[in-house]
Amino acid sequence: MESEDLHCLLTAVAQGNITPESALEKLKYFDFEDVENFAKIDHHRNIRTGFPEVIWGQGKKPEQIVKIMEVMRKKNPVVIATRIEPEIYEKLQDKIYQLYYYQDAKICAVFSDSSAPKHEGIITILSAGTADLPVAEEAAVTATLCGFSVKRLWDVGVAGIHRLLNNQHLIAEADVLIVVAGMEGALPSVVAGLANCPVIAVPTSVGYGSHFNGLAPLLTMLNSCAPGIGVVNIDNGFGAAILAGQILKTAKKLGKRQ
Repeated sequence: MESEDLHCLLTAVAQGNITPESALEKLKYFDFEDVENFAKIDHHRNIRTGFPEVIWGQGKKPEQIVKIMEVMRKKNPVVIATRIEPEIYEKLQDKIYQLYYYQDAKICAVFSDSSAPKHEGIITILSAGTADLPVAEEAAVTATLCGFSVKRLWDVGVAGIHRLLNNQHLIAEADVLIVVAGMEGALPSVVAGLANCPVIAVPTSVGYGSHFNGLAPLLTMLNSCAPGIGVVNIDNGFGAAILAGQILKTAKKLGKRQ
């Protein structure tokens, strides 16, 4: 339930347009809803944080994902499940009506409206190399499904810095930048030196042995000399997208106060 929907419901009760009993039925699972004995769906999260609960798919049984998504879709316009491998999607697609699969991002989603973005601002996502695309696409698809305008710029790592410099207009147009990089993780520092907006750095587990499955770029990003960089965990494209969305929502909130 969106906060606007809750306000309308309470107003309708106050004006006598709906009975308290009917309102109670609508609010029956306001806090959380049990799904058999393996999940508790947090329907209240969207009102608290501005984003609905998202399903972590990795490690869950296909039948569990099916039941969770079917419960969530009754109360949410968009239901997202991350880290869904192709073979798991094959088991889900015949059991969930109108299930869409973003293969590069490994995200499954059901949604009632795929129209234009509903939030202001542009989230621009950059990836250092092609091997970083799964994490970058996870960020891009998550941000899009959450209602934000997204631009992509792939394969602009520092080994060929001219590829980035030839696209500086995309950096200048962005309101928040998400920069995804593996190997030594230098790209966010370069981008932050060119940008006048927040930069969210995402280290990936892509690289040679001394890369330590993402630890090397994580430390590089944490130690960046360029100001204005926030760093999320290794391969956490989803978390980067939600943080970017929170930044844009906060900017809108501050704008209303002026």
